[in-house]
Amino acid sequence: MPLPHLPLDAITIGAHVDDWPAAIWAAGDALVRSGVTTSAYTERMIAVIREFGAYIVIAPGLALAHARPGADVLSDGLCVVTLVEPVAFGHPHNDPVSVIVGLAVAGADDHLQFVAELANVFNDPAVIPALVGATTAEFVQSVFGQTA
Repeated sequence: MPLPHLPLDAITIGAHVDDWPAAIWAAGDALVRSGVTTSAYTERMIAVIREFGAYIVIAPGLALAHARPGADVLSDGLCVVTLVEPVAFGHPHNDPVSVIVGLAVAGADDHLQFVAELANVFNDPAVIPALVGATTAEFVQSVFGQTA
């Protein structure tokens, strides 16, 4: 199953945030802007981290922001936010985070398949540094094998 489309308006390069909740809000704003979620989904992503901790920091410098499917997910979607200054999420090994990938999935059955597809992207050790250094949304799309 291919990843959801990553539209240009779901990509934020060089966000300025002070802490991890602001980083998640930046990702949530990108998902809302691209039309795949409501802001209630962003609130749920933050609640998941508050409840379960920084497990979403899946690799050094990378957080995969997500929550379970719900009425606030309008369609499957993906976003990418890069940060000017990395922020700590509280992960013992993978902090600080410079790249947040947001994932919204409408169907419960698709969630694990999309996470597996993202894992395939990030198996390449050059991907996170490439995203950190990205200067255009089109380049970010190309890292994920997508185009406008």
